[in-house]
Amino acid sequence: MSTGVFSVDLLRRSIRAQVIGPTDAGYDEARAVWNGSIDRRPLAVVRPADTAEVAEAVAAIRAGGADLTVRGGGHNYAGHAVADGAVMLDLSKLDSVLVDPVRMRARCGGGATWAELDGTANRHGLAVTGGFISDTGIGGLTLGGGFGWLTPLFGMSCDNLVAAEVVTADGHVVAASLQENPDLFWALRGGGGNFGITTSFEFALHEFGPLVQVALLWWPPSEAVGPLVEGNAVLMDLPARHCGTINAISGPPAPFVPERWQGEPGFVIGIAGDGSPDDLAAAVAPLRALTPTPAWELVAEMPYAALQQLFDDIAPWGTFAYEKSLYLDRIDAAVAEVMVEQYPRKNSPLSVMPSMPLCGRFCDVPEGNTAFGGSRDPGLLVNISASCPDPAVFAAEREWVREFWGELRPFARGDGGYVNFLTDPGQEQVATSYGPKYHRLRSVKTAWDPANVFRHNANITPVVP
Repeated sequence: MSTGVFSVDLLRRSIRAQVIGPTDAGYDEARAVWNGSIDRRPLAVVRPADTAEVAEAVAAIRAGGADLTVRGGGHNYAGHAVADGAVMLDLSKLDSVLVDPVRMRARCGGGATWAELDGTANRHGLAVTGGFISDTGIGGLTLGGGFGWLTPLFGMSCDNLVAAEVVTADGHVVAASLQENPDLFWALRGGGGNFGITTSFEFALHEFGPLVQVALLWWPPSEAVGPLVEGNAVLMDLPARHCGTINAISGPPAPFVPERWQGEPGFVIGIAGDGSPDDLAAAVAPLRALTPTPAWELVAEMPYAALQQLFDDIAPWGTFAYEKSLYLDRIDAAVAEVMVEQYPRKNSPLSVMPSMPLCGRFCDVPEGNTAFGGSRDPGLLVNISASCPDPAVFAAEREWVREFWGELRPFARGDGGYVNFLTDPGQEQVATSYGPKYHRLRSVKTAWDPANVFRHNANITPVVP
């Protein structure tokens, strides 16, 4: 394929991978991503079947003079996977998940989802930190860091990455690990998709499950200030093998929720562990002792993979979505007052405020080990997330996110946010989120992608000569 004006027909003749053009059946479905507010029209969608086809496609797309984007799971709020006038490289066929229970390793294709990895590993009583929504892609979440239930126990997803296979901007395939291309490996663990297309991830797994004990305790806003403050403290010092989250959610229409609270906004503290029911009861006891007591609670035993799907209903495919995040040192009374005032102002029943305690193993990983830009000090990551099945309320819900974030901003730790939660990232935002690591990341970017081919992301710009 020679350099010139891009042609879908020429691309189709030049590569082995499936090519879907704007006039082909299935084009609209192929270009769609999870966030329904994203409606962009790529030049074509390319679906490689393996790493060799990815490399071949990258070379052909660049030779044809076209821009390109990369789709892993397509779950990014900003919709980086698709761009007007670019070619989307869709990795969904690279969805293999192979678990070695003896070595406690998992090797996953770049298009696999957490549901696939969680389910396969769970059958062996193994797990690694993954996201809260199970159809999220492994690739995007890991490359940006990767928070989840297990962060306090095993660190972020990127902390557990031990090797990767990467297609570079010039269409070559390279390995990345502590032994091979260690600079690239460092950058992949938190630096996003800026350095190449990661077609394979190898994770260290940990014994967890297969069954877990789970407790969710919920308070209405009028009674939640004390539980938020005390609950934050409890989650930062849970017994071994236990982890937790603080979330703002509407009471679901479920049998365990009294009818008066179904659909009502409130705050839930969740604790999970893979010990006995008595172990969970001991971990939850300080929360049950709070005044006022929870308005409702759920205590259940379930596979770890089911825990990972517990909140899937708040993020259905095609929902209109927007989010902003910040880091806090803690939830004190002043922060809690803002939360209980602002959260009920949402318009959509699916909009949430998940908060992840930063403690335990997360804090034990040395700052310089990965490219993750946030501090490793104890604290809390707060994400304010709009999810609107009804697009008519999306503009108001997006403004609610911004106002809520603005009210919490005076309490934030630093100016940066979590890069995976940057819905509309600008260069200054990205640089601030990475802090002092941004300079090193730009050096690695310059070495591996000097032309900034991989720029449809929370972009790290190469150094201009």
